[in-house]
Amino acid sequence: MTPDNTPDAGALRPEQLGTYFALMEAVSLLQRAVEQQLQTEGDLSYVQFQLLARLADAGRPLTMTELADGVVYSRSGLTHQAGLLEKAGLITRKPSSHDQRATMVTLTEEGLARVGRVLPGHIDVTRRLLFASLSDDDVDALGGIMTRVRDHMRQQPDSTARGRRTAPKNLRGAVPSE
Repeated sequence: MTPDNTPDAGALRPEQLGTYFALMEAVSLLQRAVEQQLQTEGDLSYVQFQLLARLADAGRPLTMTELADGVVYSRSGLTHQAGLLEKAGLITRKPSSHDQRATMVTLTEEGLARVGRVLPGHIDVTRRLLFASLSDDDVDALGGIMTRVRDHMRQQPDSTARGRRTAPKNLRGAVPSE
């Protein structure tokens, strides 16, 4: 509020500020637990897990651009992470036979096994920390709200993820069969 008791256009209302802080703290707590689980059980960063999980979910090779959809990470950083996964034998990369500008990424058997090893713990952490305190209606409401927020953020001119598709496929809690 300004000295004359009119709302300051640049300020957040107390309920907005409280919601912002609760969201940021919840995201930080969940992210820390997920990253710890992935590191402990699979020697993976969260971004590396995202790449492997997207490949496992697709069940086919993907281009680097397809992998980047839904991942908020710089292109050079994503290329670096893919290089680390390739060096570890979890993926392979090669030029596309249809488009020489595209790089095809394939999940190796070892990569699929790594996803299979970390996914149960990842699901457990997510279920325990995020979903245990929510009803089915809460999950539906939160999903709708966060989808709108994400889509709004991706439409902003300064978004690092603008122009990418808005919704990656959800993991269904299982690794695709070989």
